[in-house]
Amino acid sequence: MSFTQPTRRSFMQGGAAAVGATSLMGSTALAALDPNSFSGRVFHATHFGSFEAIVRDGKMIAIDSVEDVDKRPTAMLNIGVMDRTYDKSRINYPMVRKSYLEGWETGDFKPELRGKEEYVRVDWDTAWSLTAKALLDTAANHGNQAIFSSSYGGWSNAGSFRPNVLQGRLINLIGGCTNTAGDWSAGASQVSLPHIIGDMEVYSPQSAWETIRDECDVFVLVGCDPVKNNRIEFTVADHDMSSRWEMIRDAGVKFISINPQKTASDEVLNADWVKIVPNTDVALFLAMANHVLAQGLEDRAYMNKYTVGADKWIAYVKGETDGTPKTPEWAAGITGIDAEKIRELAELFAKSNTNIAGAWSLQRAQHGEMTHWAIINFASLTGKIGKPGSGVGFSWHYGGGGMPQSGKATPVGMSQGRNFVRGICPASRITDMLENPGKEVFYNGNTHTYPDVKMIFNAGNNFMSHQQDTNRLIRALEKVETIVSVDVWWTAATRWADIVMPAASTLEQDDISVGGTYSNDKVYAMKKVIEPIGDSLPDYEIFEGLADKLGIWAQFTDSEDKMYHIKLAYEASGAAAHTPFEEFWEKGYARMEVPEAAHKWTRHGAFYEDPEGAPLHTASGKIEMFCEDFAKLELDDCPGMPMWMEKHEYLGNAKEGQLHVVSPHPWFRLHSQMDQSENLRALYKIQGREPVRINTEDAAARGIEDGDLVELYNDRGTVIAGAVISDNIMPGVVSIYEGAWPSLDSKGRCNSGLVNFLTSTQPSSGLAQATTANTVLCSMRKCEDPDGPNMAYEKPAIIEDMEIAEIDEDKLGLDRLEALTEKLYADMGPGEKMYYERCTVCHAPREVTHFSQQQWKGITPSMFPRAGLEGEEADLVMEFLMKNASDAPK
Repeated sequence: MSFTQPTRRSFMQGGAAAVGATSLMGSTALAALDPNSFSGRVFHATHFGSFEAIVRDGKMIAIDSVEDVDKRPTAMLNIGVMDRTYDKSRINYPMVRKSYLEGWETGDFKPELRGKEEYVRVDWDTAWSLTAKALLDTAANHGNQAIFSSSYGGWSNAGSFRPNVLQGRLINLIGGCTNTAGDWSAGASQVSLPHIIGDMEVYSPQSAWETIRDECDVFVLVGCDPVKNNRIEFTVADHDMSSRWEMIRDAGVKFISINPQKTASDEVLNADWVKIVPNTDVALFLAMANHVLAQGLEDRAYMNKYTVGADKWIAYVKGETDGTPKTPEWAAGITGIDAEKIRELAELFAKSNTNIAGAWSLQRAQHGEMTHWAIINFASLTGKIGKPGSGVGFSWHYGGGGMPQSGKATPVGMSQGRNFVRGICPASRITDMLENPGKEVFYNGNTHTYPDVKMIFNAGNNFMSHQQDTNRLIRALEKVETIVSVDVWWTAATRWADIVMPAASTLEQDDISVGGTYSNDKVYAMKKVIEPIGDSLPDYEIFEGLADKLGIWAQFTDSEDKMYHIKLAYEASGAAAHTPFEEFWEKGYARMEVPEAAHKWTRHGAFYEDPEGAPLHTASGKIEMFCEDFAKLELDDCPGMPMWMEKHEYLGNAKEGQLHVVSPHPWFRLHSQMDQSENLRALYKIQGREPVRINTEDAAARGIEDGDLVELYNDRGTVIAGAVISDNIMPGVVSIYEGAWPSLDSKGRCNSGLVNFLTSTQPSSGLAQATTANTVLCSMRKCEDPDGPNMAYEKPAIIEDMEIAEIDEDKLGLDRLEALTEKLYADMGPGEKMYYERCTVCHAPREVTHFSQQQWKGITPSMFPRAGLEGEEADLVMEFLMKNASDAPK
């Protein structure tokens, strides 16, 4: 590594950073459609949809949706985007926690004061200097593995240049850090399903919606709520499936919903609602399988041709291996569904052309690996998978699942480069890692050792609202020396940080994205609408400045400005073949053609048509109803086939008065995003708190009325929420949306309603170590002593005018970096370079060592098309993956 290359300062003085940016700004061509329209319009795109921002005198005054690319804009777009942009919760200036600033030389940081102590306003040079010192101190004194990135997921904005990607690029230039493995969305199934059905499935395209409309008789929603969850996307929501669901309904397809509560989808699709005890879906599908076998409705020819291990699972279903036949009567006592209803469903599903849609929420539970697998086995038993209009799908609720695929390449990002730290932490085990340095943890077939984390770097991620058992996490964070957070707003993740860097919102910087996670039929310009608020900076400039402080500016930027990289990203997309960049940027979007054949595509159809010529990427090439890969691991909590196993807490072992808590995705938020929108909160919050849905009987038994404040509590914590009394949730279950911003009152209760003060750190199993956020019991009572209003959306205490001595750069030790990294760097091969540029931007695995060779073979059929990889390029990336997978020969 050379430190004689250009610096950011010299580059800025040379004027190169402005090249291209100003010339490509200006109003979108769409404004010209009405010659009388105000011309100060700028096209932009978000997770919530695309739009034209109307700007007067440098301020955004309105949002105008663009019908051509979003026919169903939501209140999150029309109200929330404007609201949050100018909300009081914006972080306007760089901040450092007072004790950390006072102790930066001595190391007396007083971490126990995080979340309680005031912040001090500083300048950018101070924030960059202290962050650079902390990175180098940690790497030099403890090794790079002691730096932990909590920036998993990348949901903070819809662009290709997300903060987690830019952070990864920067930190990997200094040797890397410990990353998370897996994620919160579908952590259990993304590990298990490649072994079972040869693909991650949870992040994979679904059968084209027309095949469902034309061929399906019965569509089963198991915990699945596409009408709600398709309102947002990981990239840019286009809401193209919304009207299609209605067309499927109007074509006569019968919808069945298996869920503890009635959903928006149930209402829109006229679904028959079947109430089920949470976490007991496996028992239901086992009992339906038992009845299918008893009635001779199974498809033996299908199982013989397309599956392995069927006989072992069937023996278990019949009770031949454990003496307990999994009959409808057996399941009735577990699931709360009458035995006769179970028989009715079993016969309906077996005799009809049935498609079963399983939500991600099903596997966010103890033994979560079993649930999707049980659905697959039932569909295999009845011969459904791969046939038009039937089968299984675990992403119908997300990303426009069901929209035909263009098959075109999407914009690339900046390469994150090689991470030289191989240690990992499963995403839901951060608290366990912080508490237990040196502990061995089994994950995805391999044993890993937790590092001794001394620094957490968090960019664009609200991990404090994601992690389970928040009180336990807060205590665990006291062992960490430095926490850095890059964010736009004062989220929970920033309120427990030491150094806070204010990022500009996406409206205040240029970026590029794609529409339709699965259709990939549009490329969007995320054009800068307004100037950054306060002293906030675009994420690219934040990390550019930190790279400059570390002396690696040229390596980070390739000596180019962000617009240069945006152009490169666009040129890699399929849209560039027919629409020049300047034309795309002026209009705001470009379409990519969807082939006619895509409208008739059926998931697993090629395998069904030719199982020998198009085998699945499993060990056997077939659907594994019994999986030897898992059986040989001999894990008590993840056997070789889907079995019913009791949960450590659920209604089946609840104490008197306890309720099961489910925490689905919100209607007016994307996880915690949009909780700061005051006008959106007015649409659903109860006395300023998160609403909790309570069955009428449960409320009456506790003297709770609609609109009351209630306390939900267990031995992990207490949250205060607002009661919504309803008959559309079954007795014994309460439902509170995940993602609320927390605020602790004087009694230690979350006065805002963040459900993770109740949830458990119990992992799904020893296989995936995934979240079990939907396996939780609590008690409930009316709240008689609320401790003032919810303060979650107020800024923390800030000292604006503290006199701060200029930091002596000689004390930062910035010259240590060359010694730390001189032995690390070698040129990346072409396959490695393409992987990090094209495959780590989307909602998929980020590190090659996190998955086995077989799993990568199952992941790549969905990943490669989105990345535009085919032919020789795909071969090069696959070669890199096979050489560096977790089980590759070393």
